[in-house]
Amino acid sequence: MEGVEHRIVKVNGINMHVAEKGQGPVILFVHGFPELWYSWRHQIAALSSKGYRAVAPDLRGYGGTDAPDSVTCYTCFHIVGDLVELLNTIAPDQQVFVVGHDWGAIIAWYLCLFRPDKVKAVFNLSMPFTPRNPQMKPTDGWRAIYGNDYYICRFQEPGEIEAEFAEMGTETVMKALLTYRVPDPLMLPKGKPFGHSANTPITLPSWLSEEEVNYYVTKFNKSGFTGVINYYRNFDRNWELMAPWGGCEVKVAAKFVVGDVDLVYHMPGMKEYIHNGGFKKDVPMLEEVVVMEGVGHFIHMEKPDEINKFIYDFFHQFD
Repeated sequence: MEGVEHRIVKVNGINMHVAEKGQGPVILFVHGFPELWYSWRHQIAALSSKGYRAVAPDLRGYGGTDAPDSVTCYTCFHIVGDLVELLNTIAPDQQVFVVGHDWGAIIAWYLCLFRPDKVKAVFNLSMPFTPRNPQMKPTDGWRAIYGNDYYICRFQEPGEIEAEFAEMGTETVMKALLTYRVPDPLMLPKGKPFGHSANTPITLPSWLSEEEVNYYVTKFNKSGFTGVINYYRNFDRNWELMAPWGGCEVKVAAKFVVGDVDLVYHMPGMKEYIHNGGFKKDVPMLEEVVVMEGVGHFIHMEKPDEINKFIYDFFHQFD
C-alpha cells in the first residue's frame, strides 16, 4: 500500500509489527480473526487522508508480530498489555481513537474496560460488548447450544484443527473463512471442515481479490494458525481472570455497527441484548447502533466507503 510505513515496536516482551500512515490524532485499528493489519487497508487510506494518523498492528500471533509458544500467553491481559505499551510508545500521554472488528472488537472493549484513560472513543464492528456470565464458562455454553462441531469448540484441542487446516491448505482455509457469509453458526465437522473438500472451488466476492487473498495466504503460510487460534483457547481462562470485573460498565463513548447477515448478530440472545437495553446498560455512553442490511461479517472490507464515513463522522465530533 502506497505511503504506509512499517516498523517493529518492542512491546510487552514481544516484537510487534505495526503499519501506519498519516499525521494527526491517532486511530488504533485492531483486527480480528483470521486477519492482519491489512484488513484495515481501506480505512487506513481513507482516514489518513482526512487528517488522522492510522495505526494498525498485527496482534500477537499474527503476521509480522511474534507468536509466543505457550497457549497461556494469549489471554486478554496479554493482548491489551501489548496495545497499551504500543500506545505508550507511539502516543505517550494522550488518548486515542480505537476501531475494532471481531476479536479486535473484543480486545477493544477490554482496553476500554481496563484503561479508559487511554481511549477517547471506540468504534466497534461485529462484536458488541458481552458481559461475563458468572454461571457458566463460555465453551460450556457454546457446546450446549451448538455441539462439539462448533468452530470454537473444535479450536480447543491444541494441534487438532491446525492439522486439518494443514491438510486443506492455507489458501483454501483463508478463502473459506473470509467468504463465510451466512448467518448460521460456523461448523467444522472432523475430517470435513466447512462442510466441503479441499478441492471444492471457492468463488470470491467482488470486494475480495485473488491478490488480496494471496497476501493473507503468504503471511499465514509463514506464521501458521496456532498463535491465532490460541485466542480461542483462552476464552475460559479469560472468563476466570475477568471475575473481578463482573458487572463493570464500559465508560467510553462508543458506536457499534454490524451486518444483518453476520453470524455474530444471529447468536442466541444477541439481537435482544443489542436492541432491548442490555448493551446500552453495559456501555452507557453507547451513542448509536447501526445494523447494515445485507452485509456479512467482514463488514469493513465488504462496505469500506460506508464504514469509513461512519468512523470519520463519529470521531470527528471529538476533535
